[in-house]
Amino acid sequence: MSSLHLFFGLPLPLFLSHGVQSVVFLAHSWFFIRATCPAHLHLASITFSMTSFTPVLDLKSSFLTLALLVTPSIDRSMLLWVIASFSLWRLTFIFTDTEDDDLRSKGYNMVVTGCHSDHSQQALSCKMSAEYDGFMASDKRWFCHVDDDNYVNPVALLSLLSAFPQEGDIYVGKPSLDKPITAQELLERNQTREVQFWFATGGAGFCLSRRLAEKMIPWASGSRFEQTSSKIRLPDDCTVGFIIEKRLGISMVHCPLFHSHLENLLLVRQRSIPQQVTLSYGIFENKMNSIEIKGRFSKEEDPSRFKTVHCMLYPLTSWCP
Repeated sequence: MSSLHLFFGLPLPLFLSHGVQSVVFLAHSWFFIRATCPAHLHLASITFSMTSFTPVLDLKSSFLTLALLVTPSIDRSMLLWVIASFSLWRLTFIFTDTEDDDLRSKGYNMVVTGCHSDHSQQALSCKMSAEYDGFMASDKRWFCHVDDDNYVNPVALLSLLSAFPQEGDIYVGKPSLDKPITAQELLERNQTREVQFWFATGGAGFCLSRRLAEKMIPWASGSRFEQTSSKIRLPDDCTVGFIIEKRLGISMVHCPLFHSHLENLLLVRQRSIPQQVTLSYGIFENKMNSIEIKGRFSKEEDPSRFKTVHCMLYPLTSWCP
C-alpha cells in the first residue's frame, strides 16, 4: 500500500445489528507541526480549506490504525454511508463479536472476535485484546481507539500524532477522573497490593505509538491482556493505563483535545471545534450532553450535533444544507 487518498470527516454515531463491533480505519500522516498536547495545535500550518470539501491526504509515510468500538444500539446506516461517500471502505476493518452477513456482503473487511456482546470487564478486555493484536499484526505506526459516540476529526488527530517523535513511547488521551485511579492488584497466594495510575478513558479515545505498543507485549499480547485485566479487576481502558504506567513506568500524556460524554461538553467553544480530536454526546446528569453549536440542523434533527459539526468543517459535503 504505497499511496492512497483519504477524504477527511468522520461523523460517528455509528451502527450495528448484532454484537459489539469495532471498526478500524487505516491511514497515514504527513503533517509536521511544532506542537505537543496539551499545548494548542497550530492548525494554520495545515493545508486545509474550511470553505470547501478539499482535505485530502496523500497517504505515504506514517501509518495509523483507528479502532472504533461499536454497540448494538447504534444505527449503522450513517457509518456505512459515510464510509462509502468518503471513499474509506477500502481502508476499513470491522472487528465484530459475531458474524454479520449483511456487512460482509457489502465488501467490508471483517474480523470476528468471538467476544461476548456486553460491557462486562471480561468482554471489553476481550475486544481491546483483539484490537491490540490486530494492530501488532500490521505495520502501522500508531494505534488509536475511539467509541461509537465519538466524532473523529482526522485533520486534528493526524496533526496531533505528527507533533510527537516518531520513535517515542507515546500514550496520549484524556482521563475521565481528576486523579489517578486506585486498584487492588492481585498477587500470588491471594495477596493484593494497592496501585494507582492514570488511564485515558476509552470513551474519549486514546492513541499509542508502535514503539510503546511493542513494549506492552509481555502483558498485552494474545490472552495476556485479559489476564492482566483480571489481575486488577478493571476493564479495557484501565488495563491499558495499568500496563503502561505501572508495568512500563511510562507516563500518560494528558490531552484536552479528546472528549467523552462523561464531561460537560457545553464547555467546548464553537471556535475551538476544528482543533478538537474527538467530540462526544450522551446523557449527563439526566440531561442531553452535547456541544453547543449553531447550524441549520435543529437539535431534534441532530441531537449529537455531529452533523452540524461536520457541515461546519466541510460545508460542501453533499448532504449538508
